[in-house]
Parts: sequence; structure tokens; C-alpha cells
Amino acid sequence: MGGNSGMLFGSGLFMWIFWILLIIIIIALVKTLTGGSTPPGTTPGETPLDILRKRYARGKIDEQEFERKRRELDH
Repeated sequence: MGGNSGMLFGSGLFMWIFWILLIIIIIALVKTLTGGSTPPGTTPGETPLDILRKRYARGKIDEQEFERKRRELDH
């Protein structure tokens, strides 16, 4: 029989690699299932001003509110 008969992968290093990869896969799966960190209706890299412009273009806010919020973002 071998001297490493008690080790599943033959060495402790491989066990560390296995657990690290398993954790990375679980994190990626959770991130994918929850939709990541991007709010709905936005795209990655979109600035707050871009979002404000989209809301104004869709008619969700009026011109006064758009200008007020734009000034707040400039500060």
C-alpha cells in the first residue's frame, strides 16, 4: 500500500487548491443567481448622471427635478 493512503488527493496542497476552487465557484454561482451588483435598468459603468438622463428621457422626472438633481451631482 502507499504511504499516503489517508489523503484523498495525495497531498495537503491539492486539498487547499480544491477548497479554494470550490469557494470561488460558489461565489461566482451566487453572484450570477443574484444578478451581480448592478441595479436593475442600468448597465455596468453607467454614471449617476447617465441614469438621471435616462429617467428624464423616459418622463419619470420633470425638468425642474432633473436640473436640481444634476446640480447636486455636480457638487
